[in-house]
Amino acid sequence: MSFPRQYARTQRFTLGAPRAFTVAPDGSRTVFLRSRGGTDRANLLWVRDLGGAGGPGPDGDGERAVADPAELLGGADEELSPEERARRERSREGSAGVVGYATDSAVETAAFALSGRLFTADLRTAAVREVPTPTPVVDPRPSPDGRRVAYVADGALRVVDREGGNDRVLAEPEETRGGRTTWGLAEFVAAEEMDRSRGFWWSPDGTRMLAARVDDSPVRRWWIADPANPGSEPAEVAYPAAGTDNAEVTLHLLDVPDGEDVLDGEEARDGEEARDGEEARDGEEARDGEEARDGGGGRTEVVWDRVRYPYLARVHWSAAGPPLLLVQSRDQRSHLYLTVDTVTGRTAPLHADEDPAWLELFAGVPVWTPDGRLVRIADEGGARVLVVGDRPLTSAALHVRAVLDVGDEDVLFSASAGPDAPEDSPVGEIAVYRAWFRGSGDQGGWERVSPEGAHIASAVRGGDTVVLSTAAPDRPGARAEALRLPETGKGAPTPLAVIASHAETPVLTARPRLLRAGARRIPAAVLLPTGYRDGDGALPVLMDPYGGPHGQRVVAAHNAHLTSQWFADQGFAVVVADGRGTPGNSPAWEKAVAGDLAGTTLEDQVEALHALAGDHPLDLGRVGIRGWSYGGYLAALAVLRRPDVFHAAVAGAPVTDWRLYDTHYTERYLGLPQERPEAYAANSLVTDEGLSAPAEPHRPLMIVHGLADDNVVAAHTLRLSSALLAAGRVHEVLPLSGVTHMTPQEQVAENLLLLQVAFLKRSLGVA
Repeated sequence: MSFPRQYARTQRFTLGAPRAFTVAPDGSRTVFLRSRGGTDRANLLWVRDLGGAGGPGPDGDGERAVADPAELLGGADEELSPEERARRERSREGSAGVVGYATDSAVETAAFALSGRLFTADLRTAAVREVPTPTPVVDPRPSPDGRRVAYVADGALRVVDREGGNDRVLAEPEETRGGRTTWGLAEFVAAEEMDRSRGFWWSPDGTRMLAARVDDSPVRRWWIADPANPGSEPAEVAYPAAGTDNAEVTLHLLDVPDGEDVLDGEEARDGEEARDGEEARDGEEARDGEEARDGGGGRTEVVWDRVRYPYLARVHWSAAGPPLLLVQSRDQRSHLYLTVDTVTGRTAPLHADEDPAWLELFAGVPVWTPDGRLVRIADEGGARVLVVGDRPLTSAALHVRAVLDVGDEDVLFSASAGPDAPEDSPVGEIAVYRAWFRGSGDQGGWERVSPEGAHIASAVRGGDTVVLSTAAPDRPGARAEALRLPETGKGAPTPLAVIASHAETPVLTARPRLLRAGARRIPAAVLLPTGYRDGDGALPVLMDPYGGPHGQRVVAAHNAHLTSQWFADQGFAVVVADGRGTPGNSPAWEKAVAGDLAGTTLEDQVEALHALAGDHPLDLGRVGIRGWSYGGYLAALAVLRRPDVFHAAVAGAPVTDWRLYDTHYTERYLGLPQERPEAYAANSLVTDEGLSAPAEPHRPLMIVHGLADDNVVAAHTLRLSSALLAAGRVHEVLPLSGVTHMTPQEQVAENLLLLQVAFLKRSLGVA
């Protein structure tokens, strides 16, 4: 089998690999998702016993399948609602079957949606039950005690008993002028840009809930048509383009009474009692928080300065303290950590951060320690550090990436090498560590949990048991292993079990050379054709970057470089460079692109190329560049503004006019277009007047775009193509009917690779 076909059929070798781990708090078992084979898209829900009371399961080695989509659906095809399709697009989820689940706090009950239907599973007995509900169900989540399940259906937030029955509405949507409200769902920019995919959160005792109400009526409407099917109506999309209005997001405390206390069925949906009163819904007093308590419906609005801090970035609610919010100013230069009074809904400031460029959002924070201290990640003294209370637990030797878990005495986190790390630190490494905030490690310090040797790793924990997933440059795929952590200073972790992967082994082997290039020490990977020998001569070059914010390509892992290796095997020297703006280096490195995405990121691609040419067989007279999304923007930018360096480009789904991209991402780097039109013109490929700052000579350019893309809409490519045509620049456009920002379709993904390499060979004169 050819690599392009295998790469497409396996969805980049992700199918069959275990993922989405949850570890029981006593460490006795782990729950995860995995399909049965490397080309099987349908995930099953699995449990692996790790010791204790569970014992081995019927599949041997303590592993058993709890939920099989083929059995639960009786062989029928899945049917996805528009809400579920949108949720998967935002999370870049291309698989099928059970693609997500949630558990109670004891990890004994799981809930998941399958084909829009709600299922619950007893994780000890592997008994699965379908719970009758209105459909389609989105994002079901059990209460902490496992007695009930909350879910969203048709924009309403509902709750039902775990075994079925007492299905009732907690909050239902309303039609508004020009739009509609939803409850319990994340708005577009939260899911796409803030990494907040949730819209409701249970209280620790399961009697109340925090729920987001999203009113999208202020958001500008766009229509995405399917030109291949002219009889189909265009899809209406509420898209908050830069400088336009966002959705109005409010947060509410909802009581979750037992079933006897509320109406259910249609009465709950349509009755005046369930509507909570017109006064509470429509009155300005209730909306502004002066009379936030809803007299009869058990609903309290959470009040903060939403004019100053309109973005609801994070919500955390645990038994260690009151609910925690992280809210953000629109320019993202101010963060405010708030605690919520669960009686009045009023908030109190806990901590504030300011930054002249912007403030990043991080996974796993904010969160409380068990003794009530705030855990956060902060940029301090030129480093990104882990902070508990007012005390930094790490130094500039590490660049903290995410908080993975908070224990009684320590914090489990991931980090790269920081600005003060030794110069010979592995390039592209992300390791797992733990740092102590009390107990035997109270004097500070941290220790490495993942093994020595270059790799990328992540972990989840329950009690003293960790499931550690690691990928390394010298082996394909990732290894998932359960370990028991010792007390601090008491030796190495104890291996418990390896979670089997059924992912396919690639038909080729990637051989990236990971290094730092040039005066700026730009992280880079160089890949040469398999079998290349010194003396074979210079090779045409293919730059293969993402090159922008939130996209690290140079990582210490094998599979991340497979596509680049395949292009190398077609006769290229492939260079992947993570210049300024990409993550994993230092706050200053990331924020160097403030106000200047185009100039900074393009300059670093040029520097890396020229620096590497000094000791690698790079033919600088034949240089191509390819990329997708931001990488597509960078590729088109390269041939338009630096045709002296780049001789051909393939631009996939490129952002070409930053005024057409969303608020939260674009305004972070360029500000508001009304206030900084010159920055938008300088950083865009096209303006209202045509091409932005094009240079001579003309270079071959292929542009690829999915016509169903609701993230980078096809208008970006159409505007660029029109401007190129008006300027007399020959180019190729490849429209992909029915394809979104992802390309999960097997035939499309396979042929895209073949078409790209043919174009690049033709354009660069490669035999």
